[in-house]
Amino acid sequence: QLHLVESGGGLVQPGGSLRLSCAASGFNLNDYAVGWFRQAPGKKREEVSCDGIRDDDTTYAHSVRGRFTFSRDNTKNTASLQMNNLQPEDTGVYYCGILWSAWACPETSVDSWGQGIQVTVSS
Repeated sequence: QLHLVESGGGLVQPGGSLRLSCAASGFNLNDYAVGWFRQAPGKKREEVSCDGIRDDDTTYAHSVRGRFTFSRDNTKNTASLQMNNLQPEDTGVYYCGILWSAWACPETSVDSWGQGIQVTVSS
């Protein structure tokens, strides 16, 4: 069973930072591409970042490039998304999703999703 648990969301003021984590259990996360997605109120879910299984294979949405950083911790079998200089438009429910042996993260091909975690950026 591909089990993912997200943590690290919350309420932050504009300009603040949060770090989301996606903990995997029951399998080796390195065998999967990992994507971070978000869904803002009233909008479709969108890809924020994707880390494929190839080295140096991380991509970011234009809206978060330079502010968000993806990383993996192989010892903890987790993936993280460091989010800096958060803005109100970053508000939404964030999901991690995994794709077996993939180079990209098309939403329709995700094998398993985390439960989703709320990020709210507001003064």
